[in-house]
This record gives sequence, structure tokens and C-alpha cells, in this order.
Amino acid sequence: MTAPETTAGKTAEQTAEQTFVLTVQCPTARGIVAAVTTYLAEKSCNIIDAQQYDDALTGQFFMRMTFRSEDGMALEDISAGFDPVAAPFAMVWKFHDPSQRMKVMLMVSRFGHCLNDILYRWRIGALPVDIVGVVSNHFDYQKVVVNYDIPFHHIKVTKENKPQAEARLLALVEETGTDLIVLARYMQVLSDDLCQKMSGRIINIHHSFLPSFKGANPYKQAYERGVKLIGATAHYVTADLDEGPIIEQDTVRITHAQSAADYVSLGRDVEAQVLSRAIHAHIHHRAFINGNKTVVFPASPGSYASERMG
Repeated sequence: MTAPETTAGKTAEQTAEQTFVLTVQCPTARGIVAAVTTYLAEKSCNIIDAQQYDDALTGQFFMRMTFRSEDGMALEDISAGFDPVAAPFAMVWKFHDPSQRMKVMLMVSRFGHCLNDILYRWRIGALPVDIVGVVSNHFDYQKVVVNYDIPFHHIKVTKENKPQAEARLLALVEETGTDLIVLARYMQVLSDDLCQKMSGRIINIHHSFLPSFKGANPYKQAYERGVKLIGATAHYVTADLDEGPIIEQDTVRITHAQSAADYVSLGRDVEAQVLSRAIHAHIHHRAFINGNKTVVFPASPGSYASERMG
């Protein structure tokens, strides 16, 4: 069981007009949907949208419901009696108040395209989060970040000081109440210990060429091999570098007439778009970790206007 996100300080009218989200993950069983919908009906809640998926391979069931309280009941009161409903199904569940923004920490090294894209989407309201700080092992984007009135933290990382650097990062996470870390082209490998402590709360982005190229200049290698597809992958971070559960992917086509610089430019564009879509899915509670994979529900038609990317 987990506690609901607060609706304290809101009037009954504000709460009545607001939609809430319930997420559920549990072993597959008969009667899950009936139990949940019956409970919400008894709480005078109207279900606006419901998405579910039963994975026959893992034996796991996933559900996301958007609902509204018809009588203005606070989210704490709606969730208070849910544990007896959830217990027989061994549910991992949470009620979410979408008006309570997630606190996000961004991390970047020397490539700023993803950072700039996120900051722009955040500024125009397309990514409704609270950015509590930007961490970098370089000073390249300090001025950019400060101009957005966001705290900038320089944490130098070397082989000798890596434990101390990660300890400082974890201290910042604790101090700011960070819910999610986004590696916006942060070019340092995180330790297994940090990945475990922040399991399911770190998202990374990297290129995904067909065929794959590694090393310092993958775009140059792709150009020299005449690659026709450039892609990007956003995933949750695990101890296996670049192999965590995938949240979002996309590709862009390349022709023989395009230059090496075009490869880099198009690659940066697709990386920024894919990372922002992955963040979007996470902050709206549409992404569920399912072993080595994810279940990612699409933005529902009923909520698209409030979730649109801009």
C-alpha cells in the first residue's frame, strides 16, 4: 500500500472539478477490474478513462484509471478504504493527484540539446514538472540554467572521487525531494548502488543506430557506413549500462545525400523528442516496469489536451 498524493488546501469545488489517477500492478487474477470499479462507484467517483493490460508471459496485470469525484471527496478519503480491496490481489497501487507536480533533477555533461529541449517544454507548460536543479560535471550550461532561475550544481566526477560525487548527488536528491532523475546526455556511468537506490526513478537517453556503433563519435561511424536510419532510445536506468527497460523509441530516415553534420543534427532532434516523450509518460503515471520491459499506456483521448507535448 502507498499513501495518496495530497489535496490539502483545496476547496470542495476545486477537488470536484479535478481528475485523479489510480495505478495498479499485480499478479493476474479474475475480478480485479470489477473490484476496483465497484470501489470507486461506492465512493461516488466517475471513471473517465481506463486502460489495462494482462501480460500472459509475466503473469502481471497493469491498470491505469482516470476518475473524478462527483461529490468533491478529497483524495485521502477516496483512498483510505482501498487496502482491503487491494490486499486479496496483492496489488501495488497508488492514487495520484495530477495537480501535484513531480520534482525532477536534470543531469547533463557537454551536449545540451536534450537539456535545452526539456527546459523549453517546461517553460511553456508542455512538461508539467518542478525542476528542482540541474547537475553537471562541467560548467558549460551553468549560465543557461541560472537564466531559468533553476539551481545549478557542479559535481566533478573522477575515478578517485566517484563515491563522494555520488554521495553528494544523493544528498541533493534527498534535500530537494527529487522524484525523478533525468540523464539529459549525462556522460558518466552511475554506480550499481546508485541505480539500485533510485530504481525506477532514473531515465536515460542514447542513440540507437542500425547497425549499432559505440565509442566517442558514433555519428561519424554511422555516416561512414551509410546508415539509413538514426534512432534514439529512452529507458529506465539499471546496473546494465544502456540496457534498462525501454520507455520510448523513435527513428528518422537518412539519405545518401546528407552530410555527417546532418546525421548529428537529426540525431540530436530525435534524442530530444524521445526523451521528452519518455518523461511525459512517466510523470503522467503511464509507464510501468514489467521485468526487463515496460508497459506504457498511450495518452488517452479524454486527457490529451492536458497532457499534450506542445
